[in-house]
Formats: sequence, C-alpha cells, structure tokens
Amino acid sequence: MTKKRQILFSVIRGLLAILIALLVATLLIFLSADGSSFSEKLSATGDALKQLLVGPLFRMGRSGTTFDFKRLTDILASMIPIIFTGLSVCVMFSANQFNLGAEGGIMLGAFTTGMVAVYVPMAAFLHPVVGVLAGGLAVPALLKTKLNVSEMVCSLMLNYIIMYLIKYLMNTYLADKTKGQIQSYEFLETSRIAPLIDNGSKLSWGFVIAIACVVLIGLFMFNTRWGYTIRMIGINQAFAKYSGMKVATVIVLSQVLGGFLAGIGGGIEMLGRYPTFSWSSLPGYGWTGITIAILAGNNPWFVPFASFFMAYLTKGCELMATYANVPSQLIDIIQGVIFLFFAAEQFLSKYRQKLVVKTAQEELAAKAALEAQKGGAERA
Repeated sequence: MTKKRQILFSVIRGLLAILIALLVATLLIFLSADGSSFSEKLSATGDALKQLLVGPLFRMGRSGTTFDFKRLTDILASMIPIIFTGLSVCVMFSANQFNLGAEGGIMLGAFTTGMVAVYVPMAAFLHPVVGVLAGGLAVPALLKTKLNVSEMVCSLMLNYIIMYLIKYLMNTYLADKTKGQIQSYEFLETSRIAPLIDNGSKLSWGFVIAIACVVLIGLFMFNTRWGYTIRMIGINQAFAKYSGMKVATVIVLSQVLGGFLAGIGGGIEMLGRYPTFSWSSLPGYGWTGITIAILAGNNPWFVPFASFFMAYLTKGCELMATYANVPSQLIDIIQGVIFLFFAAEQFLSKYRQKLVVKTAQEELAAKAALEAQKGGAERA
C-alpha cells in the first residue's frame, strides 16, 4: 500500500472511530439529560452538544455566539503536556515497545524540575533550561533488554512507585509546612517560563518548545538512520535482528527518548503553569498521550492535531459539566471508545485489504506497461 493510501486509511479509520465515540457520547448525554419527556431530553441534549462541539471556541449567550480568544489559548495551553506524552508514546510504540511509563515520567519530570526550581539558584536564562533537562533525564529503561521483563507491566507498576515515592519525599522532607496543603516551597522567580500571551490562560513559551519537539522528533523518526531502525524493529524485530541491527540498543534508545520527552513535558508544564509543586497523584497526561499516539498512528507529525482534538473535547466536557449538568467524566468514555476501535485489529480490515489489492494491481499494471514500452523500443 502506497504512503498516500496508508495516510488515507489512517485518516478514515480515525474519523470513523471519533464519529462512533461522539455517537456514544450523544446517547449517554441524552440518557442523563434533564427532562421527563422525549422533547425535553432532546432539547437538553442539543444544548449539551453545543457546549461540547462549539463551546470550546465560542461563547454562547443571549446576545449571540461570539468567538472567545481566551478559550482558544486555554486549549493551546492544555495541549503542551499531552503533546510531549503523545510524542513519548509514539517513539516507544514505533519500536513495538508497549511502555506505559509516560504517566510516571511526566510526574517525575515535573517533580525533579520543581526541586531544581526551588533549591538551585542560577542565572535567569539558565534556570528553566537546566530544570527541564533534569526532569527529562529522570526515566531510563533497561529492564526489557537486560532481564527480559515485560515493559508494559513494569512501566505500569513503576508509575505508582514513582507517585508514592514523590508523595513520601514531599510529606517527609520537601513540603512547605506553613501551607494548608502538601506543596513545595515557591519556585525561584528566575526559573519560571514566561507566558506566550498574557491573558490569564497559562499559555507559555512551552507551547513553542512543544511544536519544536514535534518537528525534531518527526525528522528524527523519518529522516535518520536511528529513526528508521526504531520503525523497522517495530515492524519486524526478528528481521531487524538478522539484518544486523542492534536491537537491544535501539530498544533502550527508544524508551530513554520516550522517557526524556515525557520528563521534559512535565518540567515545562510545571514551570509554565504552577508556582509550586503540588501534584499528589498521577496527572493523567500519560494516559491521554496513549490515546493521542493511537489517533496519530504513531506518526509524530500528527501529534499536534490529535492533541488539539483531545484538548478541545476536554474543554467541551468541562463546559458541559458547568452549563448543561453533564458529568465531565464523559471525556474518559470518549477516549475509551476511540482506544477500543483503534486497538481492534479487524476494524476496517476489509477496506484496508481492498486498498492493498488495488495498489498491487496498479503496480503490476504499471510494470507491465513499462515492459511493453521497453519491448517496443527494442523492436524499433
């Protein structure tokens, strides 16, 4: 199947999965809507869907519907951490490594960055850089290649080990006891990442860094030898091994790079949005990153679009909970349905087979035409 048709198949599959998820969401909204009659429930469902689909960008009131720039910047700000976790999962999944450690990685990255921002004074232009890099270097992965430990189980358990270790350190040694909740001392002013747009949305220069990382990872995955090796191992590890590729080294590289990206995302989120470190549980960005990677087809270039979609839906669900009395947990159901249809191998398999057959027929026809042309030239 040609590259264009692979992209077409991925887009069609993604749109259908999203459409089915939205249909499921509509049904759930209808069932939970206020009103005793069918028409009342239908009207309430329509109002809720307006908040879900239109509300994230437009403010609806008695005077009409107006574009709200701050809501757009809110969405862009909430994209920052999930772009990094989406890229992290893309890299690891491309190597066929089902590492679920992006959730713990982003929390550990945020924690280590926060501690640098509290306890390591330095020049203003160096502080955020060193803090973020300290977060990014927090999550190496060697157990898979050294001990053949299942990376999925191991990373899943490590997420909670990281969470409880951070809670222990905060509760015992690092918390500011003068505050009413468990949080660190305030970050030094030199460590803060400046806002990109100062309108109260928390949209920082971290968004620009996130887009730059998308470009770098996209070029790395599709324009370098290491990126090709990662993708080849993901396609057929045995073939890659017998071709002379250093499979164990590349698996470690993919997981370290994934952990590094997740850690950077946590550091940028912490320095760009919060004055202190106060996370007491896993933030959820890593789980969302898995959905984003699946939506993007493990292609880093599509991660910003998938991130915008998820951030948009999350904002819409928050507005529904506020204005339409619909539980905000609906976003988790939508993510689950999308994940279900992307994980189903047989979903649209017949359509994919037709594309493969059509491509093969076109290639055979083109080859036959070329041979006929060469034969005619030789006879002439």
